[in-house]
Amino acid sequence: MVLKFPSNSPVTHVAANTLPHLTIPAVVTVTCSRLFAVNRWHNTVGLRGAPGYSLEQAHHLPIEMDTLVANNTGSNKRQITDLVDQSIQITTHCFVVTADNRYILVCGFWDKSFRVYSSETGKLTQIIFGHWDVVTCLARSESYIGGDCYIVSGSRDATLLLWYWSGRHHIIGDNPNNGDYPAPRAVLTGHDQEVACVSVCAELGLVISGAKEGLCLVHTITGDLLRALEGPDNYQCPRLISVSSEGHCIICYERGRFCNFSINGKLLAQMEVNDTTRVKKVDIVHLMKHSRISSNTHKVIYICR
Repeated sequence: MVLKFPSNSPVTHVAANTLPHLTIPAVVTVTCSRLFAVNRWHNTVGLRGAPGYSLEQAHHLPIEMDTLVANNTGSNKRQITDLVDQSIQITTHCFVVTADNRYILVCGFWDKSFRVYSSETGKLTQIIFGHWDVVTCLARSESYIGGDCYIVSGSRDATLLLWYWSGRHHIIGDNPNNGDYPAPRAVLTGHDQEVACVSVCAELGLVISGAKEGLCLVHTITGDLLRALEGPDNYQCPRLISVSSEGHCIICYERGRFCNFSINGKLLAQMEVNDTTRVKKVDIVHLMKHSRISSNTHKVIYICR
């Protein structure tokens, strides 16, 4: 099926949290104009014998477009209207969706904060300060039982801050009485330029980040700098990072250039694709084969403009 959203703004962020145990299994999409949609996912479609399966559900499509957006009856609830810094380019790195689809974290605001919004009501629930300049990127780790996870924010001040998201209290920080002034768990330094992209893996205890026109660095979640990931000479300006729990990191650079590193800093494979705005799954599989890595144990990177 194809979903066509009634918006002239390109979709820049997609988060699919569709596990059956979730209260709202959904695919959340966010556009460049910061209009988001919570599109319900029907887990039982086509799964005969699955709990709750019925013949009626078998005829439903697997995903249902957000009715507020589709009917334009309450789309104001789905619009993040707070002012962002005019110099910020809205990209996928500006958004993080919690594992239960109930909250969206957004960065890029002029006051050097990043913010938490309810996906149900669209209301602002928390403002987090900590950086000395505009926050340029966000990432979250995989979630623990209860929805707890790490959030990493990168900034133009060339630092990264590691935060803790409480799935129980739905706030940054583990003290609901101090939700207005949460403190970061760690400060990660080493970049000398604006942080452009970041990925965090709680299972490995690692944060991998890329500067706008610089190197990619590997930190521990306690803030220790381990190493730099250096690609070939013409592989510059990292734009997207994905790290697997098996310890492999794929970095997308400008002009469709990709590198696959081990977390020990060894370059395993490199490749270039002609189209810099679309990446086919077969290309990533090709990259995995060249580095002798099983393709079905790793995430596939999708790039959207």
